[in-house]
Amino acid sequence: MRWVRLGGLVLALFAAACFVGTDDQGAPPEAPPPASGSPGEQEDGTMTVEEFQRDIEGAVDVAEAYWGQRVRGFEPVRRITPYQQEGEVACGGQPLTRNNAAYCSAGDFIAYDVNWAVGAFRQIGDAFIFYLLGHEYAHAVQVRLGIQYRFTIQQELQADCMGGAYIGDSVKAGSLTLDRGDIDELRQGLLAVADDPGQPWFAPDAHGTAEQRTDAFFEGYEGSLAPCDIT
Repeated sequence: MRWVRLGGLVLALFAAACFVGTDDQGAPPEAPPPASGSPGEQEDGTMTVEEFQRDIEGAVDVAEAYWGQRVRGFEPVRRITPYQQEGEVACGGQPLTRNNAAYCSAGDFIAYDVNWAVGAFRQIGDAFIFYLLGHEYAHAVQVRLGIQYRFTIQQELQADCMGGAYIGDSVKAGSLTLDRGDIDELRQGLLAVADDPGQPWFAPDAHGTAEQRTDAFFEGYEGSLAPCDIT
């Protein structure tokens, strides 16, 4: 997936805590990505930390531009914070775990385990990174719009739909360009982050089955924000 700069490995653990809403306990540290690695070339050619970092920056730029055009008085997320160790970043005293990504509403930041995310980038492809940031950014927009749900699964599936709209609309607008295999990468990523079979839909950490998450994402991808019911 390629982007235009505007204005100029098991992945199931992702579902564990992608939205955290406790009190902020200080600014999270800015942990740099790993300086080196020994990646092997993947089918889509994504393999370096430098490519990963460019895609993270691109996903953030596109998300900020997208939501800035659609939410009145929109303010970007305060920071995007990589971390490498469990407990290195906390949201209201609740440490973020390894192999995860989360939006912290109290501190208004997105944090992600950089080693895990780089591994997903190499295993699945760059499209997953745009989905990852798009989903977490959607949680930030939910907070800005005052959207609340009784059950976590409703909030998560809406964020999948909003993430799909952000990617689909950005492709239509020309700020993102799909490369060969990107749609398959998105489907593969959605399957990887789905709840395990048998997970109760009403569980506090339920995010949705593979079918539910895929359907929600592609409803947004194809139909923009209308199917996401954010009004």
